[in-house]
Amino acid sequence: MPLITFVKPDGARLAFEMAGGDTLLRAALQHGIHEIYGDCGGACCCATCHVYLASEPAGLLPPDAMESEMLTLAAAPRRDNSRLACQIVLQNDMDELVVELPDRQV
Repeated sequence: MPLITFVKPDGARLAFEMAGGDTLLRAALQHGIHEIYGDCGGACCCATCHVYLASEPAGLLPPDAMESEMLTLAAAPRRDNSRLACQIVLQNDMDELVVELPDRQV
């Protein structure tokens, strides 16, 4: 199971082992990461699960056109490493993924 570290806006770090096959959004919500909302339930239509990938796991596909368009609606500034947590499917070889949380989602 991959170890994912979430870095909160205040610098606090929370690390969890998460099951491969789940989205990063679902795993974060199951572990009480309240800085991610996921208002649309993971349908890639709200941008309230915006995150910054501090490390990019091997094999992660780049954002598709729909995700890129939704990232333009994110409340926090978009960066080169911005992604939507609902679009990242965790794989067992994504160990030590570091995810920075923005200071706001809405």
